[in-house]
Amino acid sequence: MRENVKGCLFCRSLVEKAEECGVWNPVQEFYAVTFESFSQLNSTFKKEPSKDYRSTDDSGINLNFVYTVYEVLENLPQDAQKHVLKSIINSLLKDRKPHSKDDLRAYIILLLNPQFKNATTYVIFAHLLRQMASLSDQDHHYIVHWLKWINHSCFQSLIKILNGFISCRLFPPKPQDLPPMNKCTWWIPSATKVLALLNASNDLLHPPVVSYMEFYNPGLDHLNLMAEYYTWQNPSAHPGFSFCQYPFVLSITAKRSILQRDSEQQMIIMARRSLVAKVQRRQMPDIGMLFLNLTVRRAHLVSDSLNEIAMKQHDLKKKLKVTFAGEPGLDMGGLTKEWFLLLIRQIFQQEYGMFNYDKTARVFWFSSAPCENYQEFNLVGVLMGLAVYNSIILDIHFPAICYKKLLSPAVVPYNNPSATVGIANVTLNDLKQTLPDLARGLQELLDYEGDVEEDFGLTFQTSVTEFGEVKAHSLKQGGENIHVTNSNRKEYVQLYVDFLLNRSMRSQFQAFYHGFHSVCASNALIMLRPEEVELLVCGSPTMDISELKKVTVYDGYTATDSAIKHFWDLVTHMTLRLQKRFLLFTTGSDRVPIGGMSEMQFKITRVDNTNMLPMAHTCFNQLVLPGYKSRKILKQKLLIAIENAEGFGLE
Repeated sequence: MRENVKGCLFCRSLVEKAEECGVWNPVQEFYAVTFESFSQLNSTFKKEPSKDYRSTDDSGINLNFVYTVYEVLENLPQDAQKHVLKSIINSLLKDRKPHSKDDLRAYIILLLNPQFKNATTYVIFAHLLRQMASLSDQDHHYIVHWLKWINHSCFQSLIKILNGFISCRLFPPKPQDLPPMNKCTWWIPSATKVLALLNASNDLLHPPVVSYMEFYNPGLDHLNLMAEYYTWQNPSAHPGFSFCQYPFVLSITAKRSILQRDSEQQMIIMARRSLVAKVQRRQMPDIGMLFLNLTVRRAHLVSDSLNEIAMKQHDLKKKLKVTFAGEPGLDMGGLTKEWFLLLIRQIFQQEYGMFNYDKTARVFWFSSAPCENYQEFNLVGVLMGLAVYNSIILDIHFPAICYKKLLSPAVVPYNNPSATVGIANVTLNDLKQTLPDLARGLQELLDYEGDVEEDFGLTFQTSVTEFGEVKAHSLKQGGENIHVTNSNRKEYVQLYVDFLLNRSMRSQFQAFYHGFHSVCASNALIMLRPEEVELLVCGSPTMDISELKKVTVYDGYTATDSAIKHFWDLVTHMTLRLQKRFLLFTTGSDRVPIGGMSEMQFKITRVDNTNMLPMAHTCFNQLVLPGYKSRKILKQKLLIAIENAEGFGLE
């Protein structure tokens, strides 16, 4: 620590003296010497130059000194900054094989240089990235662990610099300032591989240094994403680099686009097969064969849906169209959405017994009660798959671990129906999001300072109530005879968490998993994080009412009417909770599409009956608004309507 402070003070005092006397030679000499070689970098920034620091737990870099040197560097005269860049070029050109841990430290120190955010330094930066990207896996392992100790602002800045480098190379504002693309094809792969080291480092930390979304590069949304996808999927036919190899840089918008395009291709293939089959049977083709047509009765919604989906397994990848038996009308999207809403509302009712609701976490979890068959769990999986496949947002509240399990594995093992699926590595943190009260009790057991065996009297056995009958389950072989002690309580907690989130509802979740993947089977799922699957199913929680206002159309009103002006003023100034309630009231979900509200369709229709409350039809994202003359009355009526709404197809 003393050397840390001394180094920082020395650097600052050197600059202060130069500013006082106007002589910058000592400062330039310090920076030129410091960056002239990797050995000099280590001599300057290593905590103890004589020590090896071969552990992944400590890089040995005096990071605070590094931050100070770079902070001062940014404010130095241009001549001094150029001297640093020349020294870095000399360092990179020197032969340093075989690599040592000192080299790895030097790479990290150079990587943190803020000068590399300027396009004028990109040629030098590219060579640094190329050398880092070509290091061995073992060297990368050390770098990943050492990057964990970089502070938040530098970590975040480094991600931005690397993404800026990639974007500038792809879409250069001044192409003449960069070397021709055909002479530096290695620039983008090198930068992406170094970015992958930062991403791996970020994933090692709990909580991570930055959100996974910080790694998104929005500029990649404008690429030919399907060409990237096909290059990744067919390396023999399309050799070369693909961003799909590093999906953490692709935004959820880009991944959704790939998934939708892949889905569309599968829909076309299925429709083509149906057409060929019709022709081979000498039957007349009809437009209906291009769709997954479901006909259900409202009074028998679940059973009819089960039967229809069971009979039309081969059509699940076609475009969905729903008809309610005995009701005229074409499905232009509204009937499909209503089918989803009504079916989910019925299946998730407590008395239906499939899912248990935790009031603290406000999420549903799978009932562990055994069933004769698990078709209904399969149906819920199919529903989620169809929603993703047909770009429909569902108002489903599962904990994060559900989506982690859905990607375990991301692609169903081929031609192996007995393969284990839906089993994920679970932790106490996963249980905290699912059953927080129970998780709190287990945490207290871990933190207990007394005699666990004497005071708790637990064994490696747990009890579960099934249909009013208490049944015992051993967490390990002979668990009923193994007492929980201070020394084995961590094992007990881990086994208990695994039992609750994996073993106790294994059959239920397997049926759910296979239902989802029967629709969404795509290699594009490999690119998704569990959080991103949740976004695809449930939409984004981010809300911007001004974006909704821009896409709203009016029937009987105009945007300049006083009632409309009052309405938007009220909604815009609502609390976030009320805005979510408003969205739930009018659309059936408090989430918005991944691309934001600008992707929504929203309509406000006028009626003249001022005695009625505002009404909504969630299937059509439509608000029926009486022409209240008073802003105060409008506010009262609107608040009553949205507070009492359940958000399921209100009429």
